[in-house]
Amino acid sequence: MRTDTGSIFRLEDYRPSDYAIPRTALTFSLAPEATIVRARLTVERREGVAPGAPLRLDGEKLTLRGIAIDGEALPVSAFTIEEGHLTIARPPAGPRFELLVETEVDPLHNQALMGLYLSNGVYCTQCEAEGFRRITYFLDRPDILSVYSVRIEADETLPVLLSNGNPGESGRLEGGRHFAEWHDPFPKPSYLFALVAGDLGAIRDRFVTHSGKSVELGIHVERGKENRARYAMDALKRSMAWDEAVFGCEYDLDVFNIVAVSDFNIGAMENKGLNIFNDKYVLADEETATDSDFANIEAIIAHEYFHNWTGNRITCRDWFQLCLKEGLTVYRDHQFSADQRSRAVTRIAQVRTLRAHQFPEDQGPLAHPVRPRRYREINNFYTATVYEKGSEVVRMLRTILGAGLFRRGMDLYFKRHDGQAVTIEDFLRVFEDVSGHDLSQFALWYHQAGTPSVTATTSYQPASRELTLEIEQSMAPTPSEPRKRLMHIPLAFGLVGPDGRDLPFGTAAGATVEDGVIHLRKRRHVVTFTGV
Repeated sequence: MRTDTGSIFRLEDYRPSDYAIPRTALTFSLAPEATIVRARLTVERREGVAPGAPLRLDGEKLTLRGIAIDGEALPVSAFTIEEGHLTIARPPAGPRFELLVETEVDPLHNQALMGLYLSNGVYCTQCEAEGFRRITYFLDRPDILSVYSVRIEADETLPVLLSNGNPGESGRLEGGRHFAEWHDPFPKPSYLFALVAGDLGAIRDRFVTHSGKSVELGIHVERGKENRARYAMDALKRSMAWDEAVFGCEYDLDVFNIVAVSDFNIGAMENKGLNIFNDKYVLADEETATDSDFANIEAIIAHEYFHNWTGNRITCRDWFQLCLKEGLTVYRDHQFSADQRSRAVTRIAQVRTLRAHQFPEDQGPLAHPVRPRRYREINNFYTATVYEKGSEVVRMLRTILGAGLFRRGMDLYFKRHDGQAVTIEDFLRVFEDVSGHDLSQFALWYHQAGTPSVTATTSYQPASRELTLEIEQSMAPTPSEPRKRLMHIPLAFGLVGPDGRDLPFGTAAGATVEDGVIHLRKRRHVVTFTGV
């Protein structure tokens, strides 16, 4: 759906599409000003949808060269193209048919750098959030999961031809051209599609997973910059090992490629098996790079790799669920960085970033929930609230449940929803199922904008050895939310004596206190500790 029309899109208006596209086969004949894209789409009508319901595909900046259903070309009268859509009014009434679409695109003059573009001699794609519709007509939405097969044909002056998944056949063609084929066996949304073609250098390595599978690793960069990618390769291998050890997530393809180019309009993109980066987040010269440069490369390499499970294997049902992949994956890369470096120093840096960028956002005119309920343009919601506050919400969930239950919940999340496009409610439900907790109040962290304020005062009675702690929460109004509901705020605490050592206590009353955490659920709690 278009998001630049001035229309407001609302979470409550979400509806599944009438059709699914379980398989997508793409052939690219690359040329600077006239790349031909042939798409063979297996289209299935969803259960409950009336036979012959119109099929409405997204498409922008495309020249249509041909369209056919089950091998028969469609007459012009059978479809319409208007306002960013191609609509087939009366597709076949059967449950499944094959749609062939041939389009022409102009990568050289694609100044938006969305879809397929050519810059500095390298063909590259960027499809999140809605760039795939600039490549071919498609149901360009995150809940359309498809198995992709790709064939790339190009001049031999472009020796590197990459796409998602595992490599297949490759060879020479007539006229000084060659081809390469790729197949990704894991269903993915169109925003994760990727293609790169160019004359690039590379460094290569190998990683053996815990089950003994050998994965070929490649980092492709502009020629002459290969040696500056070695720290990124080391960070990638450490990320893969860490994800196996901490979250049980094993890599699933035979190859993992990174492409780092100077002409990429966002920091990095987690396309399945083919991450694309702006090279400033990959390249580092040991003679000139700072400690911060190395830390940033390590964190961003890890973040995009961790998306393989939290974002790719399990993806978002719709763009309102953006925090489901981004907040969760930021949490994971924060934990990785803490394990690779000083946990305390890393945490201080993370909180400083939160306070410098997200707190002002929450207190300003553009305050919005971690999961927004409406938008005009989805690209405006790649914010500190979605990423950084989204990460902190996951951290609080771990605090509430404890490390053991949190890991069990993540294990169930991966098992239950692998290969699906899901919601925040699906995510929270797995933790309710493994723990027995009611997380409905905690879910307000996803639904309400604003930063809660917590005040605490203490008093001590030496005669009775009782410590009284009064805690109160409040939250200022934000635009569109003048009245706030009470949050579930987990407060990790400790009692510290004059000598700096931990003080034990007997009992605690006035709130739920367990495993070093006070659970603040009401506006005000008076917690009394005895035996202090």
